[in-house]
Amino acid sequence: MNDSKYEDGLVSVIIPSYNSSKYITKTVNSVLQQTYRKLEIIIVDDCSKDDSRDVIKNLADSDQRIRYIFQEKNGGAAVARNTGIENIKGRYIAFLDSDDVWEPNKLSIQVPYLEKNHPFVFCAYDTVDENGNPLRKKIKIKKAVKYKDLMTKTYISTPTVIYDRAFFGNVKMPLRRTGQDYAFWLVLLKKSDAYGIDEALVHVTRRGGSLSKNKFQSLVDVYETQTQFEGIGRPKAMMHTVCYFLYALKKKLID
Repeated sequence: MNDSKYEDGLVSVIIPSYNSSKYITKTVNSVLQQTYRKLEIIIVDDCSKDDSRDVIKNLADSDQRIRYIFQEKNGGAAVARNTGIENIKGRYIAFLDSDDVWEPNKLSIQVPYLEKNHPFVFCAYDTVDENGNPLRKKIKIKKAVKYKDLMTKTYISTPTVIYDRAFFGNVKMPLRRTGQDYAFWLVLLKKSDAYGIDEALVHVTRRGGSLSKNKFQSLVDVYETQTQFEGIGRPKAMMHTVCYFLYALKKKLID
């Protein structure tokens, strides 16, 4: 990729937003408070019905590193994230959901690994309720995740990821309404293993009714992604999905 197409060292943080006015200020502040200062924030609002857009405008007015894009119609998280990818300036891309929070040193810890030829980096996380109260302590991860590992297990959570687009290019998330992140990790893992940092640098919010909390849908996403996007036969994909379910049951969490 031509260096003129991105700003070296700049981290572009993409935050999709939908009816997030109650949470997004805390989320954005967790990015602004990063000890790694070379960053930009792109908030993509997906036709919120609450006052999210007013909150987002106020946030952008408070810091020039924040930009926002208001979608004309609701398209889901994949469309919102892809819109963000199309409008970023940075070499490094990180995702953050509008109700999750980063530890202040998250980027300072991860970026050096990107600079040391680990183009796909993620970290451990813990979970909290919508009021920020702890639910589960650090979720166990694997230090090196390969493509085949994600066939049967869940290791990578979206707000923990950062990757180098100088290595991967301007790849987009597969257009699925749910499970688009799982499908995207498989795309990246075809080119490079993912390096895991075993520190809970992200606090993931678990809210009732959120798409990511629907356990059955998570299993459907795994099966459909493998059969429809990865070309895996149905019997083998079903076996993988059962293994995925058993692993998730063991750690009592499906992302």
